[in-house]
Amino acid sequence: MSTVSSSPNTSPPSRATLTRRAAIASVSSATVLLVLKAWAASATGSVAMLGSLADTGLDLLSSCVTLYAVWLAGQPADEDHRFGHGKAEAIAALMQTLVILGSAVAIGVRAAMEIGTRTPPQRADVGIGVSVVAVALTLCLVAYQRHVVRMTQSIAIVTDQVHYESDLLLNLAVIAAFALEAFAGLHGADAVFGIGIALYLAYGAITSARAALDMLMDREWPDEKRQTLLGVVARHPQVDGVHELRTRSSGVVDFIQFHIWLSPEMSVRCAHDIVDEIEADVATTFPGAEIMIHIDPLGHYDRPQVLRA
Repeated sequence: MSTVSSSPNTSPPSRATLTRRAAIASVSSATVLLVLKAWAASATGSVAMLGSLADTGLDLLSSCVTLYAVWLAGQPADEDHRFGHGKAEAIAALMQTLVILGSAVAIGVRAAMEIGTRTPPQRADVGIGVSVVAVALTLCLVAYQRHVVRMTQSIAIVTDQVHYESDLLLNLAVIAAFALEAFAGLHGADAVFGIGIALYLAYGAITSARAALDMLMDREWPDEKRQTLLGVVARHPQVDGVHELRTRSSGVVDFIQFHIWLSPEMSVRCAHDIVDEIEADVATTFPGAEIMIHIDPLGHYDRPQVLRA
């Protein structure tokens, strides 16, 4: 009896493939939800559903931007972009947050104008049914996005995931608005929930923008991560000190630069071997990092002031 085994050449999908699949899943989900919510908003006249529709339209736009960004970020470094294209993800994330923030303002203004001036929404069954479908589909998408984020640490997918997670609360708010208006008789609940949705979107946009701006502005690593790096370097017995440490991240790639003090009497070959050993140790702790180490004789500074380390 023979058995069938998997091919030994089978390998897990690359980071670019995973992020591209997650972006395509986002675009597909947003397209389906946009059609459903457009129908529901027309049938019910609900401002909360209108806000949810606008948010889904932005989801679709943002997911399309994310799809392009993760494709671009996955391209290898070239002569014009020697450090790669990783920041394309941060740019996409920032664009998403700006669009979301603009949408939140528009929805909030519309909802405020509707308070006390409109009839209650109609066809609560349609609004609630579409929102339940939206919750189920979004839960599936978010679960897949979380899997991809664990595998890739993509900031563009993280931002997309945060937005869709907020959509879960948004759709639940729409369900609550319909229930209170139609079944509890609390007129005005629809508009109030619309304002709440706008505030939540604005908060999510501002929070997501911070990580993108940190990457674009080459923000230093957190102190805990820097101390881990310094500990790896300090383990080498012939290194007398580390200074002018600089760190940043671009997409999923970390960039590390620092100077080390070595004995002035040490030969060039010995110093070179030590640097190779340090690079290997750092690369083990921070896989895929771009590492640049400069050698200084003990006590020498290339700069008049020492950067924090």
